[in-house]
Amino acid sequence: MSLRHALVLGLLLAPTLAAAKDDPQVAAFNQRLAVLQADPRSADLARYERLQAQQAIAAYAEAKRRDQEELRFLADRRVEIAETSVRTALARQELDRLASTRNELLIEASRREAARARQEAERLRVQAQIQTEAAEQLRLQSEADALARQDAELALNSVAGKQTARLNAAQQKAAQLAREEAELMSGAKLPASRFEARGEVFTLPGAAYASGNSALSAEAASQAKALAEYLQIGKKGRVNIVGYDGDAGNARKRAEALRDALVAGGVSANRLQVSAGKGAATKARSAEVVIAP
Repeated sequence: MSLRHALVLGLLLAPTLAAAKDDPQVAAFNQRLAVLQADPRSADLARYERLQAQQAIAAYAEAKRRDQEELRFLADRRVEIAETSVRTALARQELDRLASTRNELLIEASRREAARARQEAERLRVQAQIQTEAAEQLRLQSEADALARQDAELALNSVAGKQTARLNAAQQKAAQLAREEAELMSGAKLPASRFEARGEVFTLPGAAYASGNSALSAEAASQAKALAEYLQIGKKGRVNIVGYDGDAGNARKRAEALRDALVAGGVSANRLQVSAGKGAATKARSAEVVIAP
C-alpha cells in the first residue's frame, strides 16, 4: 500500500475507530475490511469498493439515531460488495492461471507426439532403404535366370510399395501433428494444403489480397504466421512461393509480400524463393507455398 493510500485510509477510519468503542457493529464492519487488507493476495484488489465501504461505515458511525438503521444496512451491503469483488477478482486470477497452465501442457504434449512421429518416420525410411538394397542384391544374384529375376523384381516392388505406403502414412501423421503444434503456437489457422509430386502445397485463397493489390489481408497475415511456425517445426526443405495475378509484376510482389511475412515469423530467408505463377488469381487461389519433399 502507498503512503498516500495509507493516509487516506487512516483519515476515513479515524472516526469509525472511535465510534467502534461504543458500537460493536462498526468494529465488526472494520474487522471484515481488515481481513481483506491483511491477505497479501487481496490487499490491492477492489480498492474502489473497499473505499466505498469505508465511507459507508464512517457515515454509519457518525449518523443520528433515526438514520442509523438505514446507514447500517448500507454499510453492510458496501462491505459485502467489497468482499464479493475481492473473491471474484481472486477467482478470475486463478482461472487465468489454470488456462495458461492448460495451454502449456497442450503445447508440450503436441511437441512430444510430433517428435515421436518424426522418429518413427525416420526408422521406417532407414528400414525401407535397407530392404530395397537387400532386394537389389537378390535381383543381381538372380540375373542369369530370367524367371528368378522377375520373381525377385516382383518381390522388390511389393516390399517397396508397402514400405512406401507406411512411410507416406508416417510422414502424413508427422505433418498433421506439426500442423496442430503450429496452430497452437501461433494462435491462427494454417491455409489449406495438399500433397503433390512437387511436395506439400499450401494455397492462399483470392481473399488473401485485395483486387490488384500485393499487401496481405489481416487473415492472410495470420495464416502466414502459422505457416512460419510450421516451417520451423519439422519441414526443413526448400520453399517456393508463387504469386498469381493478371499482372506478372504484381504476382511477384504478392509472392514477395508472403515471403517477407514468413521471414518476419522466423523462417530463414535462404530457404525461400519467389516467383510469379502463370495465370490470374482466382477465388480459390492467389498464392501458393510449395515445400519440397
